[in-house]
Amino acid sequence: CETCSKKEAKYRCPRCMKYSCSLLCVKKHKLALSCNGVRDKTAFISVNEFTDLNLLSDYRFLEDVGRTADAAARHCIVHSPATKRLLYCLRNKARGCNIELKTLPVGFTKRRENSTTFNSMENKFYWHLKLVFPHCHAEYTLKGVPDDKTLADILKPYIDPVESDPVVCQRLKVYTASPQSDVRILMKIENRSRNSVRYNELDASRSLLDNLKGKVIIEYPTLFVVLKTLKNNMVVLGQDGSEPAENSDSESSSLSSVEEGEIRDSS
Repeated sequence: CETCSKKEAKYRCPRCMKYSCSLLCVKKHKLALSCNGVRDKTAFISVNEFTDLNLLSDYRFLEDVGRTADAAARHCIVHSPATKRLLYCLRNKARGCNIELKTLPVGFTKRRENSTTFNSMENKFYWHLKLVFPHCHAEYTLKGVPDDKTLADILKPYIDPVESDPVVCQRLKVYTASPQSDVRILMKIENRSRNSVRYNELDASRSLLDNLKGKVIIEYPTLFVVLKTLKNNMVVLGQDGSEPAENSDSESSSLSSVEEGEIRDSS
């Protein structure tokens, strides 16, 4: 048993392949490794280890994906005129603010999660926003964030040593213990190849709307909060010495044509 190292193992976790001797050790290993015990159907398997069972598993996985996509395409909400009008309004208002907002078909997780709205009376977006803190492996979802709120104010409840919630402060202590000048806010640039992922650095002193202008957003913004003093693999466009700064117009038009084609295909 890889948990207690005392008894002979009887079980093997389908997820992480750890051996356990009892239900108690199974529960302990799941808690210690944050393991859900469910086999990863998309885990990498080398060609030398690939068997007929793996082939059958992949085939069934693709069948499940096909059924899910077909069910989503047939859902009544997809063809609802009210839904189409709402999405058209959101995209149109975002375009007026120089933001290229892209929406996904029903069935996608981000489409289901998104709670972004536009208040016509206030002429203001209330964004669904996700904050990711990579150094602490923490994520937080915010709803109804007004577009005129600065990024610094948005982050205060999380990384400010005085105003942050005590529980959140404890979890993000590596951020709260660092000077505010070390904090960088990044947003992933969409429509790039997987081996060329780049990020835009945002200005914490400016509003959310100002930071999103000229950017491409798929459903809602996801902001990555990192520290300059700690190593991370996020490359900021224009600061790696190998590429020029982002050309928002050309990127937006490229993404628009690609995504519209994908949405037509899925419909």
